[in-house]
Amino acid sequence: MIAGLLEGQRADGSFGVHPYTKWTGAHWRLVSLAELGVPGRSRAARAAANTVLNWIAALSEPVVVAGKERRHASMEGNALAVCCHLGMAHSLRVRRLVEVLLRSQWPDGGWNCDPNPDAHHSSFHETLAPIWGLAEYHRNTGEGRARRAARRAAELLLEHRLFRRTSDGEAIHPEWLNIHWPHYWHYDFFHGLRAIARLDLLTDRRADDAMELLLQRRRDDGTWRAGGQRYWRLRGESNLEVVDWGDAHEVVTAAALAMLQ
Repeated sequence: MIAGLLEGQRADGSFGVHPYTKWTGAHWRLVSLAELGVPGRSRAARAAANTVLNWIAALSEPVVVAGKERRHASMEGNALAVCCHLGMAHSLRVRRLVEVLLRSQWPDGGWNCDPNPDAHHSSFHETLAPIWGLAEYHRNTGEGRARRAARRAAELLLEHRLFRRTSDGEAIHPEWLNIHWPHYWHYDFFHGLRAIARLDLLTDRRADDAMELLLQRRRDDGTWRAGGQRYWRLRGESNLEVVDWGDAHEVVTAAALAMLQ
Protein backbone atom coordinates (compact mmCIF):
# COMPACT_ATOMS: atom_id res chain seq x y z
CA MET A 1 0.00 0.00 0.00
CA ILE A 2 2.86 2.38 0.78
CA ALA A 3 4.44 1.70 -2.61
CA GLY A 4 1.10 2.31 -4.29
CA LEU A 5 0.61 5.63 -2.50
CA LEU A 6 4.07 6.79 -3.63
CA GLU A 7 3.61 5.62 -7.21
CA GLY A 8 3.78 8.37 -9.81
CA GLN A 9 5.75 10.80 -7.65
CA ARG A 10 7.62 13.42 -9.66
CA ALA A 11 11.13 14.75 -9.19
CA ASP A 12 9.83 17.82 -7.31
CA GLY A 13 8.06 15.60 -4.77
CA SER A 14 4.57 16.23 -6.12
CA PHE A 15 2.19 13.90 -7.92
CA GLY A 16 1.36 16.18 -10.82
CA VAL A 17 -1.70 17.75 -9.20
CA HIS A 18 -2.35 20.33 -6.48
CA PRO A 19 -1.45 18.87 -3.07
CA TYR A 20 -5.09 19.10 -1.95
CA THR A 21 -6.62 17.36 -4.98
CA LYS A 22 -8.95 14.68 -3.61
CA TRP A 23 -7.60 12.07 -3.08
CA THR A 24 -4.58 11.92 -5.37
CA GLY A 25 -2.75 15.02 -4.12
CA ALA A 26 0.27 14.80 -1.84
CA HIS A 27 -1.70 16.04 1.18
CA TRP A 28 -4.05 13.06 1.18
CA ARG A 29 -1.48 10.48 0.20
CA LEU A 30 0.68 11.58 3.11
CA VAL A 31 -2.17 11.22 5.60
CA SER A 32 -2.53 7.59 4.55
CA LEU A 33 1.23 7.05 4.46
CA ALA A 34 1.59 8.30 8.02
CA GLU A 35 -1.30 6.11 9.16
CA LEU A 36 0.40 3.11 7.55
CA GLY A 37 3.69 3.91 9.30
CA VAL A 38 5.86 5.04 6.40
CA PRO A 39 9.40 5.40 7.79
CA GLY A 40 9.97 8.83 9.25
CA ARG A 41 13.14 9.30 7.22
CA SER A 42 11.54 8.37 3.91
CA ARG A 43 13.00 10.77 1.36
CA ALA A 44 9.99 10.35 -0.89
CA ALA A 45 7.53 11.16 1.88
CA ARG A 46 9.54 14.15 3.04
CA ALA A 47 9.76 15.48 -0.51
CA ALA A 48 5.99 15.21 -0.78
CA ALA A 49 5.58 16.93 2.60
CA ASN A 50 7.66 19.86 1.39
CA THR A 51 5.26 20.39 -1.52
CA VAL A 52 2.41 20.44 0.99
CA LEU A 53 4.20 22.97 3.20
CA ASN A 54 4.93 25.18 0.18
CA TRP A 55 1.17 25.45 -0.18
CA ILE A 56 -0.32 25.30 3.29
CA ALA A 57 2.30 27.19 5.31
CA ALA A 58 2.23 30.23 3.04
CA LEU A 59 1.09 33.39 4.82
CA SER A 60 -2.56 34.28 4.30
CA GLU A 61 -5.14 36.62 5.78
CA PRO A 62 -7.51 34.95 8.26
CA VAL A 63 -11.24 34.97 7.53
CA VAL A 64 -13.00 36.33 10.61
CA VAL A 65 -16.80 36.37 10.78
CA ALA A 66 -18.75 37.41 13.86
CA GLY A 67 -15.56 37.48 15.89
CA LYS A 68 -14.47 33.92 15.06
CA GLU A 69 -11.86 32.79 12.57
CA ARG A 70 -13.37 30.44 10.01
CA ARG A 71 -10.80 27.88 8.95
CA HIS A 72 -10.53 24.46 7.30
CA ALA A 73 -8.39 23.43 10.26
CA SER A 74 -8.34 19.80 9.15
CA MET A 75 -5.80 20.94 6.54
CA GLU A 76 -3.33 22.26 9.09
CA GLY A 77 -4.10 19.42 11.48
CA ASN A 78 -3.40 16.66 9.00
CA ALA A 79 -0.29 18.40 7.61
CA LEU A 80 1.03 18.99 11.13
CA ALA A 81 0.57 15.36 12.14
CA VAL A 82 2.26 14.11 8.98
CA CYS A 83 5.22 16.46 9.32
CA CYS A 84 5.71 15.44 12.95
CA HIS A 85 5.67 11.78 11.91
CA LEU A 86 8.36 12.57 9.35
CA GLY A 87 10.64 14.25 11.89
CA MET A 88 9.95 17.77 10.66
CA ALA A 89 8.37 19.16 13.84
CA HIS A 90 11.12 21.75 14.39
CA SER A 91 10.72 23.34 10.98
CA LEU A 92 9.65 27.01 11.07
CA ARG A 93 6.96 26.26 8.49
CA VAL A 94 5.58 23.48 10.66
CA ARG A 95 5.60 25.82 13.65
CA ARG A 96 3.50 28.21 11.57
CA LEU A 97 0.81 25.53 11.29
CA VAL A 98 0.73 25.28 15.08
CA GLU A 99 0.39 29.03 15.50
CA VAL A 100 -2.49 29.10 13.02
CA LEU A 101 -4.32 26.36 14.91
CA LEU A 102 -3.77 28.01 18.29
CA ARG A 103 -4.95 31.35 16.94
CA SER A 104 -8.08 30.02 15.25
CA GLN A 105 -9.37 27.69 17.99
CA TRP A 106 -12.93 28.56 18.99
CA PRO A 107 -14.06 29.16 22.59
CA ASP A 108 -15.78 25.75 22.75
CA GLY A 109 -12.48 24.05 21.95
CA GLY A 110 -12.84 23.17 18.29
CA TRP A 111 -12.59 24.72 14.86
CA ASN A 112 -15.05 25.53 12.07
CA CYS A 113 -14.87 26.72 8.48
CA ASP A 114 -18.54 27.74 8.16
CA PRO A 115 -18.71 31.40 7.03
CA ASN A 116 -22.31 31.71 8.23
CA PRO A 117 -22.25 34.28 11.06
CA ASP A 118 -24.94 32.24 12.84
CA ALA A 119 -22.58 29.25 13.10
CA HIS A 120 -21.35 29.36 16.67
CA HIS A 121 -20.53 25.70 17.46
CA SER A 122 -17.33 24.01 16.30
CA SER A 123 -17.36 21.30 13.63
CA PHE A 124 -16.34 17.80 14.73
CA HIS A 125 -15.05 17.23 11.19
CA GLU A 126 -12.71 20.22 11.36
CA THR A 127 -11.68 19.46 14.95
CA LEU A 128 -10.58 15.84 14.47
CA ALA A 129 -7.31 16.36 12.58
CA PRO A 130 -6.08 19.28 14.72
CA ILE A 131 -6.21 17.02 17.78
CA TRP A 132 -3.99 14.53 15.96
CA GLY A 133 -1.58 17.19 14.77
CA LEU A 134 -1.30 19.09 18.04
CA ALA A 135 -0.90 15.88 20.06
CA GLU A 136 1.90 14.74 17.76
CA TYR A 137 3.56 18.15 17.91
CA HIS A 138 3.53 18.04 21.70
CA ARG A 139 4.95 14.52 21.66
CA ASN A 140 7.80 15.66 19.41
CA THR A 141 8.57 19.02 21.02
CA GLY A 142 7.05 19.08 24.51
CA GLU A 143 5.14 22.25 23.58
CA GLY A 144 2.60 22.72 26.38
CA ARG A 145 0.30 25.07 24.48
CA ALA A 146 -0.20 22.47 21.79
CA ARG A 147 -1.20 19.81 24.32
CA ARG A 148 -3.56 22.18 26.14
CA ALA A 149 -5.24 23.09 22.87
CA ALA A 150 -5.61 19.42 21.96
CA ARG A 151 -7.09 18.68 25.38
CA ARG A 152 -9.60 21.51 24.99
CA ALA A 153 -10.66 20.06 21.65
CA ALA A 154 -10.92 16.57 23.13
CA GLU A 155 -13.16 17.96 25.86
CA LEU A 156 -15.58 19.10 23.15
CA LEU A 157 -15.81 15.52 21.86
CA LEU A 158 -16.18 14.08 25.34
CA GLU A 159 -18.96 16.50 26.23
CA HIS A 160 -20.91 14.79 23.45
CA ARG A 161 -19.76 11.30 24.48
CA LEU A 162 -18.00 11.33 21.10
CA PHE A 163 -21.13 10.98 18.99
CA ARG A 164 -24.25 12.05 20.88
CA ARG A 165 -26.27 15.25 20.95
CA THR A 166 -26.27 16.91 24.34
CA SER A 167 -29.95 17.80 23.96
CA ASP A 168 -31.44 14.29 23.78
CA GLY A 169 -28.54 11.83 23.77
CA GLU A 170 -29.24 10.59 20.24
CA ALA A 171 -26.55 10.17 17.61
CA ILE A 172 -25.57 13.50 16.04
CA HIS A 173 -25.43 11.80 12.63
CA PRO A 174 -26.16 8.15 11.79
CA GLU A 175 -23.04 7.89 9.65
CA TRP A 176 -20.93 8.60 12.74
CA LEU A 177 -21.90 5.18 14.09
CA ASN A 178 -19.90 3.46 11.33
CA ILE A 179 -16.17 2.97 10.80
CA HIS A 180 -14.58 4.66 7.78
CA TRP A 181 -11.16 4.12 6.21
CA PRO A 182 -9.66 6.28 4.95
CA HIS A 183 -11.79 8.95 6.59
CA TYR A 184 -9.46 11.77 5.42
CA TRP A 185 -11.20 14.52 7.39
CA HIS A 186 -14.64 13.07 8.09
CA TYR A 187 -15.64 12.35 11.69
CA ASP A 188 -17.05 9.16 13.17
CA PHE A 189 -17.06 7.54 16.62
CA PHE A 190 -14.07 5.34 15.76
CA HIS A 191 -11.80 8.20 14.83
CA GLY A 192 -13.12 10.23 17.73
CA LEU A 193 -11.88 7.43 19.98
CA ARG A 194 -8.53 7.41 18.21
CA ALA A 195 -8.24 11.16 18.76
CA ILE A 196 -8.77 11.02 22.51
CA ALA A 197 -6.55 7.93 22.72
CA ARG A 198 -3.65 10.10 21.57
CA LEU A 199 -4.20 12.11 24.75
CA ASP A 200 -4.61 9.09 27.04
CA LEU A 201 -8.29 9.87 27.63
CA LEU A 202 -9.89 6.53 26.77
CA THR A 203 -10.52 5.84 30.46
CA ASP A 204 -12.76 8.91 30.73
CA ARG A 205 -16.24 7.56 31.52
CA ARG A 206 -17.72 9.78 28.83
CA ALA A 207 -15.98 7.56 26.27
CA ASP A 208 -17.73 4.42 27.54
CA ASP A 209 -20.58 4.54 25.00
CA ALA A 210 -18.16 4.80 22.10
CA MET A 211 -15.97 2.01 23.49
CA GLU A 212 -19.06 -0.20 23.78
CA LEU A 213 -19.93 0.62 20.19
CA LEU A 214 -16.39 -0.36 19.18
CA LEU A 215 -16.85 -3.78 20.82
CA GLN A 216 -20.18 -4.20 19.05
CA ARG A 217 -18.51 -3.59 15.69
CA ARG A 218 -16.11 -6.50 16.21
CA ARG A 219 -16.81 -9.39 13.85
CA ASP A 220 -17.04 -13.05 14.80
CA ASP A 221 -13.51 -13.64 13.50
CA GLY A 222 -12.16 -11.02 15.90
CA THR A 223 -11.54 -8.34 13.29
CA TRP A 224 -13.04 -4.97 12.45
CA ARG A 225 -13.68 -3.51 9.00
CA ALA A 226 -14.61 -0.20 7.42
CA GLY A 227 -18.31 -0.52 6.79
CA GLY A 228 -19.45 3.07 6.51
CA GLN A 229 -19.87 5.28 3.46
CA ARG A 230 -16.85 5.33 1.21
CA TYR A 231 -15.49 8.79 0.59
CA TRP A 232 -13.33 7.45 -2.24
CA ARG A 233 -13.69 5.41 -5.39
CA LEU A 234 -11.32 3.82 -7.85
CA ARG A 235 -13.05 5.00 -11.01
CA GLY A 236 -14.82 8.22 -11.84
CA GLU A 237 -14.15 11.89 -12.30
CA SER A 238 -13.90 12.86 -8.63
CA ASN A 239 -12.83 11.39 -5.30
CA LEU A 240 -10.51 9.07 -7.19
CA GLU A 241 -8.25 7.00 -4.93
CA VAL A 242 -4.87 5.63 -6.01
CA VAL A 243 -5.03 2.36 -4.04
CA ASP A 244 -7.85 -0.07 -3.32
CA TRP A 245 -8.48 -0.15 0.44
CA GLY A 246 -11.23 -2.75 0.22
CA ASP A 247 -12.75 -3.06 3.71
CA ALA A 248 -9.37 -2.06 5.22
CA HIS A 249 -9.75 -4.78 7.84
CA GLU A 250 -6.02 -5.04 8.57
CA VAL A 251 -5.44 -1.38 9.40
CA VAL A 252 -8.82 -0.92 11.08
CA THR A 253 -8.29 -4.03 13.24
CA ALA A 254 -4.80 -2.87 14.23
CA ALA A 255 -6.16 0.56 15.23
CA ALA A 256 -9.05 -1.00 17.19
CA LEU A 257 -6.80 -3.44 19.07
CA ALA A 258 -4.41 -0.64 19.97
CA MET A 259 -7.25 1.11 21.78
CA LEU A 260 -8.34 -2.01 23.64
CA GLN A 261 -4.93 -2.98 25.01
